Amino acid sequence: MPGARPGPRPTGWRDPDGYRAYLVAVPAGCLVGLVGGAFRWCLARAAELRGTVLEAAAGLGGLRWLIPMALAAAGAAAACLIAGRVPHAAGSGIQHVEAVWREEADPRSRSPWLLPAKFLGGLLAIGSGLVLGREGPIVHMGASIGAEAGRLTRLAAADARRLHTALGGAGLATAFTAPLGGLLFVCEEVTRTVRPRLVLLTLIGTASALAVSRFLVGDAPVFPVPGARLPPVWTLPLFLLFGAAAGALGAAYSGLVVGMLAVGDRLTRVPPVARAALIGAVVGLLMAYDPLLGGGGDPLSEGLLAGASPAVAVLAGYLAVRFLAGPLSYAAATPGGLFAPLLAVGALWGALAHAVTAPLLPADPIGPGAFAAVGMAALFAGVVRAPLTGVVLVVEMTGATALVLPLLVACFAAVLTADRLESEPIYDSLRRRMLERP
Repeated sequence: MPGARPGPRPTGWRDPDGYRAYLVAVPAGCLVGLVGGAFRWCLARAAELRGTVLEAAAGLGGLRWLIPMALAAAGAAAACLIAGRVPHAAGSGIQHVEAVWREEADPRSRSPWLLPAKFLGGLLAIGSGLVLGREGPIVHMGASIGAEAGRLTRLAAADARRLHTALGGAGLATAFTAPLGGLLFVCEEVTRTVRPRLVLLTLIGTASALAVSRFLVGDAPVFPVPGARLPPVWTLPLFLLFGAAAGALGAAYSGLVVGMLAVGDRLTRVPPVARAALIGAVVGLLMAYDPLLGGGGDPLSEGLLAGASPAVAVLAGYLAVRFLAGPLSYAAATPGGLFAPLLAVGALWGALAHAVTAPLLPADPIGPGAFAAVGMAALFAGVVRAPLTGVVLVVEMTGATALVLPLLVACFAAVLTADRLESEPIYDSLRRRMLERP
């Protein structure tokens, strides 16, 4: 009608606030892909160098033990020294991304040195062999780039916070070449909600990041599983029990991570750098015995997913050592994440479960690689309490779409079991601990 006032602007998937944030997300996402891809490339070169050093040290008699211990101790100490000078640089950083979304922390209060501290400190810590993951630093660096892009372009505070979170998800996608995993991580773990504007920012930021990172690290699945078969329906109860056991194992792993940090807090007479060096020396000793006992665990996960089937005693030994080494390495207060070591422990748990149960079954239609893949997702779900993210991450990393049904069943059981054991999701524990500390 003439003279009538216009009605309210539509909301939902329509954009009532303009498109400037989406335009900012494209170059910022490209920068996330460049930084995250470069971090992955550098870590791969560091792993090759570490392997060369370990191989050379193996033929030096008594120095066989000393050189890996000195290498890991020096890397851990240097990384701890760097992280100790920059607020929030130590640890995963995902808990800080979540705190910013909940407005418990302000992204504008961070140090401008956070990104270089995460990059260099993470490279030193993970590259020297600590049992830490690349995803935590890349998520935190991606979120940092998002916050800075929002500040420089003078986005509204709400959009700057969304961009901070969205590019954190783009960082996770870059870390594992898993675009849908990055989106689900934002919705299921960080925000625990689905908001149209945030979803669109994450989509465009992730697409931009992966378009750039592929030139540095490629776009193939991280852990391809060859010839994965659809498991028979009669195996689903087996995966249900397997997932429940993974949930109990995840609750124990979460408790161990928090417990190791608490022990470190009580050792007030030991300087943090000295504590990090001691932890590095322990990990170096493990690597001198077997290189697969150190690092993020990618070679170990890759071998198990490809169908490697070591003896039960060997699998149990790897599982026990890496189950302890991951939380111990996280207590070194260096930059580094929890996901990659956690996935390796899950793969070991799956391979061990297969080795124990396969002789008892009338047939083995699945194979150890499938059990390893399901174990990765189930343990992730039990620790992080983000089952859909775990399922999609594993499917994108392995390409094993045939395993979706057992993945869903096992992750359901893992989350239910961890909840019944009253285990708090790990990033909730870490975020509360971060906020309670000065």
